[in-house]
Amino acid sequence: MRMSAAFLLVFLCLFGSADAARPYIAVLGIAQDAGIPQMGCETPFCKRASENSSLRQMVASLALVDPDSGERWIFDATPDLPEQFDLLKTITNDRTNRLDGIFLTHAHIGHYTGLMYLGRESMNAKEMPVFAMPKMREFLSSNGPWSQLVSIKNISFVAIDDGKSVQLNDRISVTPFLVPHRDEFSETVGYRIKSKDRTAVFIPDIDKWEKFSTPLESLVREAEVLFIDGTFYADGEISRPISEVPHPFVSETVDRLKSLPAAQRAKVIFIHFNHSNPLVQSEPNAVSAVERRGFRVARTGMKIEL
Repeated sequence: MRMSAAFLLVFLCLFGSADAARPYIAVLGIAQDAGIPQMGCETPFCKRASENSSLRQMVASLALVDPDSGERWIFDATPDLPEQFDLLKTITNDRTNRLDGIFLTHAHIGHYTGLMYLGRESMNAKEMPVFAMPKMREFLSSNGPWSQLVSIKNISFVAIDDGKSVQLNDRISVTPFLVPHRDEFSETVGYRIKSKDRTAVFIPDIDKWEKFSTPLESLVREAEVLFIDGTFYADGEISRPISEVPHPFVSETVDRLKSLPAAQRAKVIFIHFNHSNPLVQSEPNAVSAVERRGFRVARTGMKIEL
């Protein structure tokens, strides 16, 4: 995916390079919950991705890294957690099993089921800190096999609540905030990830922006970078009624933010792509349309400093 020189200049001015002394965010995956290709998917793109490993994508997840302390956290425990943990080791050049915690957004399959790899059948973790909201904690504690992770202390909950900041160390804090989504089993949150002078926002899943009490424009203005829901590019991508999965279309988000200055639009990075989304299929027309308007598309391995 190519960027214009002007866009690259704006991006570097905003974020700089990945300075080893500063905390940073690393992208560990970009796909919707089922990954790419999806099981049972017979579309031409899924078939190509089945045959060509370079087209495959892991489920959307971020890592937060503090190079000074060596601490590292993961946002969402996806079904690809083993591969993503290995990628994190490569990114940080630290092949130990250090992981200082996992932040969960909600109880849909792509966002918590990777916790199974912390159990005795796999890593057999010892009281891995899992940052979770009240309903999420109750769901995991009350339903097997997740309850076993709690009872034998593979995981240890760190209670978080809407709007209440968690200080991870003297340089980084994380604040969850409720977002509207299909909350069958738990509430859904996004996160503000803050260093001393920069803020990142992570919202991999949300219903239409109009349902959210906080205007998207306000989030853009207050943060230096935003990883936001890019599940579908436009209506008509899937055969199911979109009312069943009412994510904001990338095209809607782009139109909504089009009047913001270029420096503000450059903060927005789309993530969490369904296999049907032309952005994850690297279709030149769709990608260039988004980038021409000043936005970005997440790539696995991308690093953004805080």
